[in-house]
Amino acid sequence: MSDVIELTRELIGRPSVTPEDAGCQQLMAQRLAAVGFDIEVMHFEDTLNMWARRGSNKPVFCFAGHTDVVPTGPLEHWHTPPFEPTVIGDTLYGRGAADMKGSLAAMIVATERFLQRYPTPKFDLAYLITSDEEGPFINGTKRVIETLEARNEKITWCIVGEPSSSNKAGDVVKNGRRGSLTGNLLVKGIQGHVAYPQLAENPVHKAAAALAELAAEHWDQGNAYFPATSFQIANIHAGTGASNVIPGELKVMFNFRYSTESTAEQLQQRVTALLDRHGLNYSLNWTLNGLPFLTDKGSLVEATVKAIYQVQGFEPRLETSGGTSDGRFIAPTGAQVVELGPCNATIHKVNECVSVTDLEQLTKMYEAVLEQLELSL
Repeated sequence: MSDVIELTRELIGRPSVTPEDAGCQQLMAQRLAAVGFDIEVMHFEDTLNMWARRGSNKPVFCFAGHTDVVPTGPLEHWHTPPFEPTVIGDTLYGRGAADMKGSLAAMIVATERFLQRYPTPKFDLAYLITSDEEGPFINGTKRVIETLEARNEKITWCIVGEPSSSNKAGDVVKNGRRGSLTGNLLVKGIQGHVAYPQLAENPVHKAAAALAELAAEHWDQGNAYFPATSFQIANIHAGTGASNVIPGELKVMFNFRYSTESTAEQLQQRVTALLDRHGLNYSLNWTLNGLPFLTDKGSLVEATVKAIYQVQGFEPRLETSGGTSDGRFIAPTGAQVVELGPCNATIHKVNECVSVTDLEQLTKMYEAVLEQLELSL
């Protein structure tokens, strides 16, 4: 069995459900220290993070990722135990196989191979690893980046190992992500008996037209890199559960996934203006989950496209689809950021799995990116 599959299995065997790391970073640190990396542990509250760097005064290439995984779900629905990695044919099963312990193993092995061929590269190498990507994302990559920024330690290029591919490793590279903005709306009414509506005020009735207008609104047209901004109601609640009580308040949670054609401030202003126009008595709290980012060109995109063609024989599609990733914390520092990883068809599902062949090819792609950057300098 190849070295990348063996390392992936070792990582899967550690049950690192958010925010637990379960020894994954220690295993990675041992491998990195053996090839010259300085290891810095950053422990913030309940989250273990690792910043590892080889070199101190050159442009910095960083592999970024997370050791935490989502809960397994019902164990009886798994064909094999989720934390006992099992290879059947060309498929490796286990929680985190695709998201993203396979990528972490591929990064480590690619780095080891690259340094065997280029022991004194023209750029520094770094790893930013967290155990808080699948959770509240408060004490993970965000805090590490804040620490690095405070001491003016910059990342030049960054590959995030999120499972970006659709059908075959490398067919899709995420060169950006949409922003995410959540609103928690409370519409206030007056509770009462349904038989005496004149003595109450139903907030559901009051808000219905406004919510319909929000759902039908065209926020922007998107652009060449991003689809149009979308608005979705994620949760809605009112009432006591009794059929004879008019509710006194309505709670609505909604989310924008927005393009670079809109800003969070513009969306907030438009929502507030619409609610005011409908004369609602309300309060509204906002959570900005992440800004949109885009690496539309530059040396990293060029190196990644060339590397994938070199290994796989095709050029990837550059996309910004999907949810958020920790790239949203790294890109605002000025770093070029792309996401490249295995296929995402089974992530967060029972029987999560990854193709053994894809992981071996991904390792070659990571190594080829490093080589392309080395040759470009």
